[in-house]
Order: sequence, then C-alpha cells, then structure tokens
Amino acid sequence: MIKFGVQQGLNVARLGLNEEEQLSACILADKLNYDSIWVMDHTNVPQWSSAIINDAWIFLSAVSQVTKNVELGTCVTDAIRRHPSTVALQTITLDRLSHGRVILGIGAGEAQNINDFGIQWDKPVGRFEEQLQVISLLFQSSPDKRANFDGKFYKLNNACLQTKSIRKPNPPMFLAAGAPRTLSLVGRFGDGWLPISYTPELYEHHAKVITDAAKEVGRDPEKLELGLDIDVYFSDDAEEAFTKLKNSLKVSLYKPEILKIHNIEAKGDSDFRKYFTEYSMQNKGLIEKMREEAQVIPDDIARSSIAVGKPDDAIPIFERFIKAGVKHFVIRFWGRGYHKNIELFGNEVLPYFKDYKE
Repeated sequence: MIKFGVQQGLNVARLGLNEEEQLSACILADKLNYDSIWVMDHTNVPQWSSAIINDAWIFLSAVSQVTKNVELGTCVTDAIRRHPSTVALQTITLDRLSHGRVILGIGAGEAQNINDFGIQWDKPVGRFEEQLQVISLLFQSSPDKRANFDGKFYKLNNACLQTKSIRKPNPPMFLAAGAPRTLSLVGRFGDGWLPISYTPELYEHHAKVITDAAKEVGRDPEKLELGLDIDVYFSDDAEEAFTKLKNSLKVSLYKPEILKIHNIEAKGDSDFRKYFTEYSMQNKGLIEKMREEAQVIPDDIARSSIAVGKPDDAIPIFERFIKAGVKHFVIRFWGRGYHKNIELFGNEVLPYFKDYKE
C-alpha cells in the first residue's frame, strides 16, 4: 500500500497560518483519508517574518486530540537540541495520547536551529548514531529492564522510562538521511526513511544503499518504509508555475549526489547539503552564491522532483517515484488556498492510488 501524508512546514510558515488554520487543515486531511500528518520541528524561519513557528511536539499533541486515524510525525526532529531521553519520552507520551499513531521523524541536525543558539554540534553523524541507539534502548526500558550505554557523547547508567508506548514494539523511527554514512544508519537502525529534494534517479540509487545496509546487519529491507518529502504546486498553467519555482527548486537539488547521478559538472563549491550543516539564513552571501551556482541544473531534472500543474499532471510524478521505491509520500502543498489544495489532492489523486499496483 502506498501512503500519503500532509506536511505542515515551510509551506505553511510562508503563508503565516495561525494555530486554528493549521489545526483545521489537519482535521480536513484526517477526514479525507490521508495516512499521516507531519509537522516541521524548527525554532524559526527568519526568511518569513510573519511565520508562526510553534513547538512541533506540543502542536502534534493538539492534533492528536482532533484527529482519529492519521499517523502523526515530526518532519524532522533534530535530537541534538534535546537529550535523547527527552525525545524518547516525548515520542512515547504522544503515542499514548494518539492511541498508537506516532512516527518519530529524526535527523542529525540543521544549522538554522543550532548555530544561532550556540549549541555544541561537533561530529554530528557520530552524535546522531548514538542518539538512535539511546532512544532505541529507552523505548524498551522499564524499572525492571534498565538501560546502560557508554558512548562518546551519551551515557546511560541503569536508566529507564516508566511508560510504554501503545504501538508495539515501539513507535517507528523515520530517519532524514542523504549522505553515505547517514543512509547506512537508516538500514541499521531506522524503520523508515524521510529524505528531501530528490530526483527519481537519485532516490532509486540511495534506496539500494539503504537496503544493502539493512541486509548487512540481518534486517529485512522489505520491512523498511521508504518515504519522501515532496512538493506539490497545483496550477492551471503548469509551465507558468514551474517558471516561478524552478530557481528555488534548483537550489534544493544542488548537492553532490544529484550532480553525480545526473552527470552535471559543479559550478562551484556550494551545495544544499552544506546549507543544512554549515549555512544559516543569516549568511546571505553564501545563500546567494549557492543560488547562482545551482542554475547549472537543467530544467528537466529540476522538474522531475516536483508535482506541478493539475492533479492529472501530478500522478505520473508519483508513479515514477513509486517505481524508484517510495512507499510513503509526505506532501508540502505550495501556493495559496492551502486547505483547497489538501481537498483537491484528497479527492482527485488519492483515489487513483487507493489500490495501486506497481
């Protein structure tokens, strides 16, 4: 079964929607039989001063009380801002409040949420691996089954949580990953994968990296739920809409893996991956440099990463990604009429994929 979720992230921040408007969108998605709702876990988005950015976990607690069926996920939490024990307990608490509907979306961290706040962030991948191990141990802990861990960054000494999740054996962890080391962590520790800014060609290649890593440690890769954070922009004029979007699309795709898989020669040393790990929105010089260099990406490659146009135009894009291995789409609806877009997709695209066979 192919799953479809709605993400409330930068798309909603750009519109400046308040809490009531965001909650009503979640209620609508639940009624229209979407499979999941995801909330961005950011501290701020300074590029849009009118954005309302709340704590993702507290907001999802509210969502859990006004929805009945959708899974609820963070897209994504960076545990570097919280101790893994806090993340584990938040996940279990929300799982209980939602009666077993939580997915922990988690990543290694993002400069925008780290650098401006002076949070220590050396060796992010090493920290991320230990975070996953600690969270997994605490998910299974109890007063009668205490956890011990002696890592470089985190330590547990007869530690335990005192509440069990409803979902068994524990809430799934979807890992945001796109580099070789983090992709291997998906295969070793993750229950799912949730990347962003991919073409079908790169997705298929990285999905194989993940499944190979799972096999190496004796895990069944068929049990991994491979997801994708994907943009949808509905418009009666697909060409006009793509023209508006293509420059920002190319920025999000300007990373070494995309350039290599599509045989594109880099124009400079900037890349979107560094945006997450080194740049912040305050460094406008580096951001502008990346925008200029990203124009080397051809239009057809940029367009293959997004569903733009009418609902019928979107379906082939999703089909291509399904062939590449996607099992769970997390959709960011762009443009005005956010609620209308959720409804349009729910009524005209979801039914097409209800009993979809590859």
